[in-house]
Amino acid sequence: MATIIEQKPLYTQTPVGQDVIFVVSNSNIVSTKTRVKFQAEVHISNTFSPNTAVADDVVGKFKTTPNNAGVGIFNLRAVIENYVSADNMARLGSSYKGTTTTDDERHPLHLIDKYSGNVNAIRYLVIQFKTEYFDTTTNQLVQVEAVNSGLFQIFNGYLTYADVLDLSGSNFGFDMSDDFLLTGSKDKLLTNSPIIQYANVEDYGTVAMFTPKAFNDQLSDISHITLTYKNSAGVTIGTDQIDRNTANGAYDVFNAYIGMNIMYFGCFPGNLQNWSPTFKALVTAGTIQGGEIGLVVYTSTPTQIASAYTIKVNCPDLKGYESIRLCWLNQYGVWDYYTFTKKSTKSITTQGTTYNQLEGSWNQSRYRLDSFKGGKKTFRVNSTERISMNTDYITESESIWLEELINSPEVYILKGYTGQTDGTGSALNQYVTPVRLTTTSYTRKTVANDKLIQYTFEVEKTKTLRTQAI
Repeated sequence: MATIIEQKPLYTQTPVGQDVIFVVSNSNIVSTKTRVKFQAEVHISNTFSPNTAVADDVVGKFKTTPNNAGVGIFNLRAVIENYVSADNMARLGSSYKGTTTTDDERHPLHLIDKYSGNVNAIRYLVIQFKTEYFDTTTNQLVQVEAVNSGLFQIFNGYLTYADVLDLSGSNFGFDMSDDFLLTGSKDKLLTNSPIIQYANVEDYGTVAMFTPKAFNDQLSDISHITLTYKNSAGVTIGTDQIDRNTANGAYDVFNAYIGMNIMYFGCFPGNLQNWSPTFKALVTAGTIQGGEIGLVVYTSTPTQIASAYTIKVNCPDLKGYESIRLCWLNQYGVWDYYTFTKKSTKSITTQGTTYNQLEGSWNQSRYRLDSFKGGKKTFRVNSTERISMNTDYITESESIWLEELINSPEVYILKGYTGQTDGTGSALNQYVTPVRLTTTSYTRKTVANDKLIQYTFEVEKTKTLRTQAI
């Protein structure tokens, strides 16, 4: 009997935040040999499908002994989740204000002009299993009867207890193709947000999507994304068509390179002001404020292959509230955004180191009074900024969606488009500020229970401001 994979994840697209279970057996060796172990050789690739005949993509070898049923059970979640992470920077070949992203000209992902592939969000996984035993003839451990798992795509997502798992035999998993395989007008981008979102005219942000060919190379690929601009009366006042090609930061032909499997698209007003003359003219004329941006994904036919998303462009706030835009890592390992447009307060907490200074001068040719010297002095002041912010009145669907914010391990404050020339040679460090959400509880509100739904969140900037040292 050969080494047999008895159980494995049911679907190719597998979030690393779920149990990734493999069960292997080899009844002949287990029943006739001693010191038997099963080995899992894990291959993870950030380019193309791993080749198990070479060790180029091997990240580790793990062994387990047969249990009482004679099989070995592996849960590889703790291993593979270390090899995917959030995409914070755009992939090479993307662009910001017309400047191409390179190793030297790096751009935050949230600011991209049009498309960007992923860098860290998804990887290829193949596991080679072998059976090991002690050969009494040679007095050596030997490994025999290798068998490869299928090809998996592991991505930086997790499952909630409400996500419905499918079961086929003993294999189980969550079917990403139910909602996120883009083949029809009801399929979703990689977000749980409502299909209607709100943003200020300067706000940046992206949407992410699985490329259809990541599921099946025979499917029709994304050809282009159409943006339709409407004024506050619902009248169309402009359009842009952004083709999916290398010139726009994507690719010309899908070739199964892992960086193509999840794509990002900059569709918020700030991104469009980076490059679109049509949109910039509407902003200058003041006709897009109070209007909306409609986003539709098409194949070359053209056939709509995803739900139509709408970004409502907020009117200027007449009360003068300072808007604060947060972005956070969502359930699927990509980014969601929300702009807090109501009252916000900022507080600064300082912590200083003090010492006692002698009065006057003691190391010169004569003693001088120097009245600025002496007494208790502050050697250095470190300050931490905290911000409390309020949503507008929101819907129940938005209330459910914002639960992901309080569960997210990565949260940032995102500065908007300013119109300044900061393309080539700019570090762009002022746009993305890491924060820690200090709000620790969240009550799901409903119209039935609460009538009007509004939330307050508090964040703390994670970087301490260090001032001069005396």
